[in-house]
Amino acid sequence: MLIICVVWGFTFVAGKAGLSEMPPMLFTALRYMVLSLLLFPFLRIVHGKMPQVMFITITMGSIHFALFYGGLGLAENVSTVAVAVQLSVPISTVMSIMFLNEQVGWRRWAGIVMSFGGVMVIGLDPAIINERLGLIMVIAAAFIGSAGMIVMKQITNTGVYQMQAWIAMMSWPPLCAASLIFESNHVAVLQNAGWMGWGGVLYTAIGASLIGHAGMYYLLQRYDVSVTAPLTLMAPVFGIIFGVMFWGDELSLRFWLGGALTLLGVLIIGLRKPEAQKAGAVF
Repeated sequence: MLIICVVWGFTFVAGKAGLSEMPPMLFTALRYMVLSLLLFPFLRIVHGKMPQVMFITITMGSIHFALFYGGLGLAENVSTVAVAVQLSVPISTVMSIMFLNEQVGWRRWAGIVMSFGGVMVIGLDPAIINERLGLIMVIAAAFIGSAGMIVMKQITNTGVYQMQAWIAMMSWPPLCAASLIFESNHVAVLQNAGWMGWGGVLYTAIGASLIGHAGMYYLLQRYDVSVTAPLTLMAPVFGIIFGVMFWGDELSLRFWLGGALTLLGVLIIGLRKPEAQKAGAVF
């Protein structure tokens, strides 16, 4: 879990570096092209569940990551994104209540309120006034991704690489089309991209997806969610550390207060996660 969280934590810096040389939709499309080539042997029909799979590919694939990398590109601080993306946990919990009739006690409600309150504290920080649009896009990405996660919970007996293969294969074509419409100078961008641009593409595809998600799936098959879920909070902590070390993030007292509230809220939600969700945990 420590290795997985270090890999995930550095993804924020690697993605930010890649976006310094490539526009977000092109960057995301290239990431999924690489992933499609690597996972093509795992592309198999999910019998009786293909409409749900298509919904997941749209929400957790193209739209989610287009918004996420768009927000990451606009944000000056990697650390802000590393914390804000954790809202996917309380958002998916609220959606589980609405659509899966999940029962939530007062402690998890307190965690949900703390998580949203912490991000609001960060968002009101005058130090990030120029990156609030990026923060909003990351929160929107968390919302869209959570919608796909709710549907994914209803699909069982599907391997992690099989689902990722569908997400990758179905995401890069619409992202390429959107990039051609809304972004420009593609040939020049690809010719001028250096090690940071291509390194960001390869790292996010191989590190975050193949190593991080596969490793997490391996652990979920062997340990309770109540054990693994809280430990994933090391990922944004490493994201903050790497953001300060490699990207020069300058963090205010308001950020530390908001970040602590958000991560504590997510920790409470993770610790109170019901045992019934273990079978549906697929990454």
